[in-house]
Amino acid sequence: MRDTERMTLRPFAEAAADAALVLALDSDPEVMRWISGGRPTTPRTVRERTLPRLARRYACLGGRPGFWAAHRRADGAFLGWFELRPVDADSAAVLELGYRLTRAAWGHGYATEGARALVAAAFTELGARRVTANTMAVNTGSRRVMEKAGLRFVRSYTGDWPEPIPGSEHGEVEYALTAPDPAPAGPDLAPQG
Repeated sequence: MRDTERMTLRPFAEAAADAALVLALDSDPEVMRWISGGRPTTPRTVRERTLPRLARRYACLGGRPGFWAAHRRADGAFLGWFELRPVDADSAAVLELGYRLTRAAWGHGYATEGARALVAAAFTELGARRVTANTMAVNTGSRRVMEKAGLRFVRSYTGDWPEPIPGSEHGEVEYALTAPDPAPAGPDLAPQG
């Protein structure tokens, strides 16, 4: 488990309790607005596809998960999830940041708090060279979280939406942050004597 100031982030388990949490999250039309146009995820999809993806662990991350269930430390309430998973499953060089929070968690700074914690872990614990994140261009809330977490706008692009949803005609955006280069070794400036 990983704690932030107000949250506990824990790995998902392929268990009925976690399936119920994810199903409730993915059943809220406002939560799913920028994902599926507000359509809920079916219980079967949660069981067979979503939860196994959320529970997956990555060898390149030292066996850590790519997704973390977020709970409020004060009362244990489920807040949603955070993602920090490799873009290439065999390399931790580039990690993708993501988040999906319950509507009750919106507007309280949880997304920024969790995103900042995972960005820091990407560079200090996992040895990532770059953290990237994507969202629809019109999803201003998610874009603000990316910026507050230190990521910077990289590009706009048009994705292939099999079923376009409102706003998809404006395309998507990518944000990223590259690890700072270590200070170069220089001459020893200590006084000689």
